[in-house]
Amino acid sequence: MAEEQDKQSIVAHLAELRRRLFYVLSVFVLVLVAAFFVVDPIYHYITINALSGVRIELNAFSFWDGVGVYMKIAMVVALGVTLPFTLYQLWAFVSPGLKPAERKATLKYIPYVFVCFLAGVAFGYYVVFPLAMSFTGSLNKQLGLIETYGMADYFKFLMNIVLPISLLFELPLVILFLTQLRLLNPVRLKKMRRVAYFILVVISVMITPADFFSAFLVLVPLILLYELSVVLSKRVHQKQLATDAERERKYK
Repeated sequence: MAEEQDKQSIVAHLAELRRRLFYVLSVFVLVLVAAFFVVDPIYHYITINALSGVRIELNAFSFWDGVGVYMKIAMVVALGVTLPFTLYQLWAFVSPGLKPAERKATLKYIPYVFVCFLAGVAFGYYVVFPLAMSFTGSLNKQLGLIETYGMADYFKFLMNIVLPISLLFELPLVILFLTQLRLLNPVRLKKMRRVAYFILVVISVMITPADFFSAFLVLVPLILLYELSVVLSKRVHQKQLATDAERERKYK
């Protein structure tokens, strides 16, 4: 009897998860269609050199380059817009297992997801990407190369820098969310600091040009984000301990 109930519970959870995923996919498709109406101005904006303000001349080396680039821009816009809704569906899926206070506390983080995503996009595009362009451009000139950019390679280069950074800017919210679920705490985060710093160093080297200054300029805000996460996690954890202590006094 107990095994049958467990199987029914698992089936119900899987059905609920499938329903939530269907909602996310449906909203993503709708936003993706709407995003095509804003692709053109975005395309013309990001093809202007962020350092000189001069438009970059791009070339199509295949018949599908234009279609591929338009799809990538639309998908990134759709990803950013649907990210809060996706996290809300995740919260709705796990919320039945949360306490009322935890349910309310974790819900309030969702609106900030879009803000952090935009902050990451801005940092990646206006700080890291110009550094990368400057480094590669100076190296090409030093080697006597003629710069002819393919539009597909240009946007691949851009996305490989901006997208990871925009997702990394969600780190404080992810840590706060896990702290609210009591899966993380500031003590554990402090013990993980060396490992976290090493991972952040690897990430900063991977998404920047091969020079120390650019990697360092990216590493500093990532470390500050991690330390901010530790501070915020400590505040949440202290409130949790105070709530637990108050609950114990009431039941004594």
